[in-house]
Amino acid sequence: MFNVIEKEMQWRRDQSLPEGFDTMRKCKPLVAVGAKEPLGGQTMMADYYHGIDGLGNVHHTHPHHTSPSETWSHLFDAPPPATLLSSIAVNAAHTNPASHTNLFTPSNRHSPHEILRILDENPVDTITLIAIGPLTNFAIAAAKDPKTFMKAKGVVVMGGSIDEPGNITPVAEFNCIADATAAARVYALTSPNPASTMPPMTGSSSLPPYPKKDEIGDRRLNVIMFPLDVTTPHTLRRDEVEAKTKPLIEKGSPLAEWVAAFLSATFQRHESLYHGYEGGSTSMALHDIVCIWYALTSSARPESWEMKKGEDIRVETQGQWTRGMCVIDRRDAKMLDNDDGESQVAGDAGGWLSTLRGNRVNRCVDTPGARLLAPLLLDTIFA
Repeated sequence: MFNVIEKEMQWRRDQSLPEGFDTMRKCKPLVAVGAKEPLGGQTMMADYYHGIDGLGNVHHTHPHHTSPSETWSHLFDAPPPATLLSSIAVNAAHTNPASHTNLFTPSNRHSPHEILRILDENPVDTITLIAIGPLTNFAIAAAKDPKTFMKAKGVVVMGGSIDEPGNITPVAEFNCIADATAAARVYALTSPNPASTMPPMTGSSSLPPYPKKDEIGDRRLNVIMFPLDVTTPHTLRRDEVEAKTKPLIEKGSPLAEWVAAFLSATFQRHESLYHGYEGGSTSMALHDIVCIWYALTSSARPESWEMKKGEDIRVETQGQWTRGMCVIDRRDAKMLDNDDGESQVAGDAGGWLSTLRGNRVNRCVDTPGARLLAPLLLDTIFA
């Protein structure tokens, strides 16, 4: 992506057009390598849908837009002591002084360490974390230092499904099932008593339980969940993409060519997998983009985003057929008033009727408008 954007900026300069990407140039994103495998279960791949490169195999179909791995993979390796910095300085800086990139800063730290470092170096409620994949790295960071992790203003999560079917199994969305244990652990930090919703410890578990609730303190994690129910209606159509990219491709835009290539592969995959997709009306859901839209605009217009606050949403981690399912209590039962938050109460297995147990997740149920996002996205990318 960064390689294509650099080409696009050069092309725009050659065309006497504004370079664009002002924010990226002023504040280069930090890129760190994350976990290689989930906390629980086998690694799940979606290459049948996204391709082996995650972008519809565009690395194979359009190799001229792909940087060879030898030009970037070394950026995440710590330099030897004989370079410009001493080994002590390298360990402190966690960047390679011999490596230079124009659009991003590579880190030699593991992603969970970078998450905690950024949270630690900034005031409470100033950093928003956004998860558009499995929650593995967030769960690792939270296990290392839950107090620092909970300094986040919010954790925006694209994942799960409540009333809609899943997209991997009948009940599970990909990000949830890909690491159900990680999702359950992160959601547990929203609970008045995190131990009450922690997933069962297994022999293969690599993370310890959280400290007791009185050791963590009173602050709890603010998880804002965007399940399939609210993200799926936000679609991008093939004819919208073609209308935006075709004139730019004819003029020689590298970005338009690259975007059209991997989105075309996605539309073709939709046509082959699902009923009702054909021609220009074929569409894809903008699941992840909805989360970014919220993070960028909700502070200015909070009334445009409708939330259900404090829902006890739990993630199933053990079920043979239900792993990754988001479970809520649909019974019309009264909450208990004789619960101490610790002891098992007769008639309330799992503490679902307790005011002192269970998760407290904020779930988005409506946005400024499902059809507003696609044109906004395309106009922003190709501004």
